[in-house]
Amino acid sequence: MHQPIFTTGPLAMDRRVRDEVGALGARAFFDDPFFRHLSEEPLLRARGLGLYMRSHVTALGDAAVASGARDRSGLLVGAAVWQRPGTNPLPWMAQVREMAGSGWALIPRPLSLIVGLRYVLAVERARPREEHWYLSLLATDPTLWRRGVGTALLEPGLERVDADGLPCYLETQKESNLAYYRRFGFEETQRLTPDSKGPPLFTMTRPAR
Repeated sequence: MHQPIFTTGPLAMDRRVRDEVGALGARAFFDDPFFRHLSEEPLLRARGLGLYMRSHVTALGDAAVASGARDRSGLLVGAAVWQRPGTNPLPWMAQVREMAGSGWALIPRPLSLIVGLRYVLAVERARPREEHWYLSLLATDPTLWRRGVGTALLEPGLERVDADGLPCYLETQKESNLAYYRRFGFEETQRLTPDSKGPPLFTMTRPAR
């Protein structure tokens, strides 16, 4: 009997795990069109992504419900981080810490701070006002893309969403991801273009079931 290439389970978002999620996010989103738009320099982009991803999940605090996938060596190769209903907006101190982390990530490219802020504001305006579960992050190590990691992490989260009888919501920067999320019942709701020279950002909602 073959040993599975990964195992899944809940993640306690302590300092070590937040570091792991930051590193995973840097790998998973390295070639993402939005982050390439913010920084074409590979080393700066990798550094900035790690800082941004870590500050993002840290800001969620107790609002986060996270699960992860680890390979046979114990390396975190997948993560799904949800934000609980009724926790948006986050407390102002959490927002300040997240913005500070984002700012630190983009310090080497000051103009990118302005572009990034445009996207942040557009995303905040697009968020549903009714109670919902928010898929804040779904990341898979590129070495395991199309190996079922995302599905293994996403499906249990959607079961929890359905048990609550609430809709859920996400954003994605890749148009190619729309077909993937449609498989799970999400539909595109908006196509945001906060920066005329940058890539669009897509919002998707899955109705309550």
